[in-house]
Amino acid sequence: MTRIDTVLRELTFADLSDWAGDTMLNRGKSYVKQVTQLSHTHDDTLVAWVDGSDRYTTSVQIDSEHVFDHSCTCPYPGGVCKHAVAVILAAAELIKNKRRIPLLDDTSDLGQALRDGPVGEDWDWEEAMMAVSTEPRARKTAFSKVARILEQKSRDQLLVLLTDLSAKIPAVAQHVIETDQLAQGQVNQLTRSLRAEIRRLTAEPSWYNPWQDEGRLPDYDHLQQQLQALAGRGHADALMKLGEELWTRGNTQVEQSDDEGHAAQAIAACLAIVLTAVPKSSLPPDEQLLWVIDRMLEDEYALLEAGEAFLALPAFTPAHWRRVCETLETRLRAMPKPRTVDFSTTYRRERLLRHLLDAYARAEWKEKIVPLLETEAHSSRCYLALVDALQANGDNDRARHWCIEGYKRTATDAAGIASALQERLRTIAQEEGRHDLAAAYRAKDFFALPSRSTYRELKKAATKAKCWPAVRSAVLDYLETGESPGTEGPQGSRDDWPLPATEIESPVPPRQRFKRLFPDLDTLIDIALMEKRLDDTVELYQRLRKTNRWGWETDKSVALAVADTHPDIALDIWRGIVERLIAQVKPKAYEEAAGYLRRMGKVYARLRRQEEWRNLIDRLRREHKAKRRLMGVLDSLSGRKLVD
Repeated sequence: MTRIDTVLRELTFADLSDWAGDTMLNRGKSYVKQVTQLSHTHDDTLVAWVDGSDRYTTSVQIDSEHVFDHSCTCPYPGGVCKHAVAVILAAAELIKNKRRIPLLDDTSDLGQALRDGPVGEDWDWEEAMMAVSTEPRARKTAFSKVARILEQKSRDQLLVLLTDLSAKIPAVAQHVIETDQLAQGQVNQLTRSLRAEIRRLTAEPSWYNPWQDEGRLPDYDHLQQQLQALAGRGHADALMKLGEELWTRGNTQVEQSDDEGHAAQAIAACLAIVLTAVPKSSLPPDEQLLWVIDRMLEDEYALLEAGEAFLALPAFTPAHWRRVCETLETRLRAMPKPRTVDFSTTYRRERLLRHLLDAYARAEWKEKIVPLLETEAHSSRCYLALVDALQANGDNDRARHWCIEGYKRTATDAAGIASALQERLRTIAQEEGRHDLAAAYRAKDFFALPSRSTYRELKKAATKAKCWPAVRSAVLDYLETGESPGTEGPQGSRDDWPLPATEIESPVPPRQRFKRLFPDLDTLIDIALMEKRLDDTVELYQRLRKTNRWGWETDKSVALAVADTHPDIALDIWRGIVERLIAQVKPKAYEEAAGYLRRMGKVYARLRRQEEWRNLIDRLRREHKAKRRLMGVLDSLSGRKLVD
């Protein structure tokens, strides 16, 4: 008997699962019949061919401590592949059937493949082209053969070769002509052809179906190269005109396309080149800035992401920016104020306002920012920007006023803005040392959405206000009864509530589809777990189980937390989860159930109740013996050996 025979006889499914994982173990089982020419080497390494989408050379070595080492020519990028698992299982099948694992014949095709390694191609042209396009330093290696051939040719031979290539490959002829046009300064001819190319590329929507790997994806590579060539030769005005054409037509194409962003990325790369030409163009600096800002105002598809970096160029002085400010001010005054204030009516006005505010900062006209924001506050809903600007100026009183005013106007239909304004009020109270008011805002957050995080933040704030015990008592009572301790609560208020009323009142909530039910046992359990009150956790959980409102997530949290202190509770919870997972009759559910069964096994072992663990596994085998995939999962848990 060889050493590998002995190791395989000792190996359990649990060993294999620990190494490869339950998922890969199950996949490997389905590949056992794909294993051919199974052999072992002189050092007892298992080797074989395994057929999949291709034929793979697979080897596995297992030492006496059940430490695995494997190698496979498959492209699987993770750890252990299914082919390696299949080789071990196939070897165990041979031993189980009292058959010998033969010694590898070094002269066989498998032996040669293991000795020589995978056979490589002489030279992969497509790979070479990819290397050149992605890393210029790879050019010397990728084209070494071509370079050696060309170096040996005379001028006349090269001329004939290039002429022949131009006749056979239109792209070569085009490159020769365009390079000459640039060298001769014939920019008009080149821009006409590139304008025609832009129209051809953008004539139809771009589309791609990744499931069938088919589509129509326009190739912008040549256009990008030629735009770069124009930029390099200093033809800035010509490049900007082409950029305008691409901007107009490209936006239309992207709007109509369904290609996972392919066309948008290609067009953005071309426009980034166009932006490099703008500072070198004949436009005055302020008009250069407006040329970019105008397109950024229209940019719905992130085609001009490089625009922000352009606006930050140090070449543009405050004087240039002041002329930009005057133009943007005129545009904002000419834009009619919306009669109704919502996202659809304020969107474009807000974008223009943001650019004007940015221009004020760059023009060193910061004194104009707050007056503009106050003028625009209601029509553009720029309350947050206004409050931030006032706070930056140290004017907390006006900042507080605008928080309250903005909250009143946004609480019912712009909850995100209202919530942010409420947070600003809390930070103002905190900065001013009014810790009780800051805690009141945290309480407001908690009662709006009771959770671990809002409870934790309330605790921090109330501790700072030196009233946490009273607040905590009231909060826990609220979760039990639904009686809000604050002055805004639906069920009244408590006299012993230590926090003041906030400066804003929440609007009357619309009729909710689902009314919050009390006692809120899930949140009470969550808080008890956070505070490590495990006896309370168990008591609350037992109450929860008598309702029809508990779910798996609470089960999982409770079991994990009380496994050491209340093991029978944890075992009972995990047993129920396992039964529900098995009832799904899905391989993934079986694998998930295995995780809980392993945890149960560890608890039973700690309690020295292994017999109960074995009885549980045996019962599951009897009750679900028709579920073949489940039986495999149970094998990996029970200590069953590969070779019975």
